[in-house]
Amino acid sequence: MARIVVLGGAMTGLATAALLGRDGHDVTVLERDVAEPKGDADELWRTWERPGVSQFRLPHIMLGAWNKVMEEDLPEVLDEVVRLGCSHVNTIAIQPDTLTGGPRPGDEELCNLIGRRPVVEAALSTVAARTPGVTIRRGTKAESLVATAGADGVPQVGGVVTQDGEVLTADLVVDAMGRNTTLDRMLDAIGATGPEVQAEDLGFVYYCRHFRNNEPATMPVVGAVIPYEGMTLLAIPADADTYCLVFSVASNDHDMRGLREVDAWERALALFPNFAPVRAVSTPITDIQVMNGGGDRRRSLLVDGAPVVTGLVAVGDSAVRTNPLLGRGASTGLVQARTLRDVLREVAPDRPDQLALRFAEAVEATVGPMYRFTLDQDRHRMAEVQAEIAGRPYPPAGAGWRLQRALQMMFAQDPDALRALFRAAHRIEAFDTDTLPDTLRVKIEELEVDRPVYPPGGPTRTQLLAAVSGRPAQSAPA
Repeated sequence: MARIVVLGGAMTGLATAALLGRDGHDVTVLERDVAEPKGDADELWRTWERPGVSQFRLPHIMLGAWNKVMEEDLPEVLDEVVRLGCSHVNTIAIQPDTLTGGPRPGDEELCNLIGRRPVVEAALSTVAARTPGVTIRRGTKAESLVATAGADGVPQVGGVVTQDGEVLTADLVVDAMGRNTTLDRMLDAIGATGPEVQAEDLGFVYYCRHFRNNEPATMPVVGAVIPYEGMTLLAIPADADTYCLVFSVASNDHDMRGLREVDAWERALALFPNFAPVRAVSTPITDIQVMNGGGDRRRSLLVDGAPVVTGLVAVGDSAVRTNPLLGRGASTGLVQARTLRDVLREVAPDRPDQLALRFAEAVEATVGPMYRFTLDQDRHRMAEVQAEIAGRPYPPAGAGWRLQRALQMMFAQDPDALRALFRAAHRIEAFDTDTLPDTLRVKIEELEVDRPVYPPGGPTRTQLLAAVSGRPAQSAPA
């Protein structure tokens, strides 16, 4: 069994530690923030300070892929989040039979966990801390790597040095420091070549507000991502009858920047009649939170098929980061954590070159398709938004995007189309015509997919801009 140091004690780092500790490894988690989680869900939300996690109080949802890994490998985490007041919602089961055609095998996999980020992370922390072999050291930051030159000249990492000068030796170091990882600086300091980076910032920005619902039955949708002309509205439920509504717009859409003001944000929300009942019985628990999407990015410690460093791997947002619009970050990070555990069962850290290559190969197999699928969605949605800002059409381009638009046109009438959309959204599976039922494939081929189809009852872009600016405007369509 190996001595492993995990850099970063957020969601992915804690899950990595718990999985590896359960396999018998000796795991030390270094988390730079000092405060520990304590109290119930509301106290965690109000008082737990995590300055190292910029998105700590922004909306999160744990998709079906996350839930399935937890059920299989860390069921105690699910027990703990439920104890704290989180709940599971099956996105198929809550739909009427007239829409779904009734229950089917596989529907049980479309089950999300809903809870605020501080609450879910606290549950992970509790389970990781009581896992034999796992030590969590808060207020401790890794400043540099300990490394020697391997036989081929590639640096071999053998531990870290903390901000206090303490040296922690390790057979393997795991970078789970998230989107703001300092790994590149550490690699440069030991003479390692920088990682291979694929990055594309498509320019999404989010205007979020959290509420407490005083009459929970009024919530019209659960975990919905609803596109409209020139923007997307997200409705994200959470624990303790709280939820978050988010306007996602393009960062270059200057006319929408007024959404950072409460009055403008509320005027915009008033144009969505489906949300009027829940908003009328809800109490805001935050002002408007503004978040930059940060783009899609993938970093690999293999360059031209060879490792730039051994004895070190990266998981979570340090390695693969996707636009938060689709809520896939937690699921992608957890899949990487389990992949690392599985690879260590095959290849021990005393074979550092083989471990680096095998882990990169396994991540590509498990996460690569998820990343490319999300990037493709983000590119097309932003192109669509930009076209609508400019007042010109954007015919669906690319096979995957055309298929998605066709399924969105059909989902309210065809149970197969509904499930294809939900599996792509919550299980993070790419759209693939080869896996669709023949009857659905025929229907898709007969459709004319020449424009996006938006839900009825929402505003036009003209109406939304008028609401944000405070100018008089017509009411939203009935």
